[in-house]
Amino acid sequence: MTDTPEVPELSAGLSREQARALRESFDDAEQERIEETVATLLDLLGKAHTMAVLSTFAFTDGPLRFSDLEAELDIAPNTLSARLQELTEAGLLDRTAYDEIPPRVEYTPTEKAEALFPVFAHLHHWAIEHDI
Repeated sequence: MTDTPEVPELSAGLSREQARALRESFDDAEQERIEETVATLLDLLGKAHTMAVLSTFAFTDGPLRFSDLEAELDIAPNTLSARLQELTEAGLLDRTAYDEIPPRVEYTPTEKAEALFPVFAHLHHWAIEHDI
């Protein structure tokens, strides 16, 4: 059994070679766990509108209600509801329901989601410099 390598902060901006070396520094079981987690995350992020929902949270302070997201994004309500449920189940959003009339539900990003937010800043920065 090898010692767990020191993992740099996400903002460290690893080169491709450094990232490869870091990945290879883990034992086989940990490499497999990491690859499965990445695959699961990419499957979730690849679903329609998931990136748009998370991007909205990345650039907004405070909790958001369903109606806030509905007004911000052009997403069918049933699809938005499904994405919010999936993101909550994945531990990326917290859902808080208030016992009020009319009912009020707010969503807030978890620490796990907030750790992804630099990705959205990077993508927006990339879009400033590039077109597709």
